[in-house]
Amino acid sequence: MDAASQQKILGYFIEEAKEHLETLEQGILELSDVIHDSERVNELFRAAHSVKGGAAMLGYTSIQKTAHRLEDAFKVFKDNEIEVDQQLESHFLSANDVLSELIEKLQSPFGLQEADGKKIVAAAEPQFIALQKYLDQLVNGEVATTPQPIPAAAPVRHTSSASLGEQLRDHLRQMLDLFKQDDTPTHRQQLQKVCVELAKLDKDTKAWQTILKAAHKAIANQSHSFNLLAPVVIKELKYAGDQLELDEKEQISLSPELKGLAIAKVPQILLSVEPKHAAQTIVKAFNKKQIAQLIKILSTQT
Repeated sequence: MDAASQQKILGYFIEEAKEHLETLEQGILELSDVIHDSERVNELFRAAHSVKGGAAMLGYTSIQKTAHRLEDAFKVFKDNEIEVDQQLESHFLSANDVLSELIEKLQSPFGLQEADGKKIVAAAEPQFIALQKYLDQLVNGEVATTPQPIPAAAPVRHTSSASLGEQLRDHLRQMLDLFKQDDTPTHRQQLQKVCVELAKLDKDTKAWQTILKAAHKAIANQSHSFNLLAPVVIKELKYAGDQLELDEKEQISLSPELKGLAIAKVPQILLSVEPKHAAQTIVKAFNKKQIAQLIKILSTQT
């Protein structure tokens, strides 16, 4: 997998993370209302969880740890009924600002360096300690609270779910590393083995099995380069894996992009709508004779 494909995967993560950041910020600003709506609480929990999973897959430990701490904080709302005041909102906003800063660093020209990430997380440690301490005080009754069970409709994270998440991320990291290697029959076989192992994580969810079979078949087609496969397969499995871990299996479905790669009988490429990027993809995918033929065909269409 070349640098452009790696950058595309990173771009997917950043785009998704920014959407989740907006969800988190809006939810925190409306926290006093959100805590009475189990679905919106779950939405905040899922947003932090998804950022955590993507960062873990790509190896950004500082983002993973920060999102995980936010996820744990939101879990308190799933397990307890507590009153929200301005101080709690302030604590949450400060914590969310840390995650936002890390994502901004990641999308900067120089990216997020490990040393910078560690420095940001270390400087933010007092903020997360203050948030957790205040939540503990609320739960322990310094502000009147009444414990309540998690609503039946809310996804419940069991210990087995955490284990499932770790396995998903381990397999996706392995797949990402393989896509970075040379495109050889051996590496394709290894990628297919990862698909088989991922399928074993939930044999009863038909949509999950369908996606893994499609990925397995797409990888087997040697007409599809690693540069073509990696962004589609990684993105698809990351999203489906999140839904699997959060027990939202009804949200899992096979995308048209992966389905197209799985059933393709002839080589395919995915083109950006941005002309410069599309041209770069075409130059990599076609030889000079094919490009000349393409130009001739396009000239007749204009």
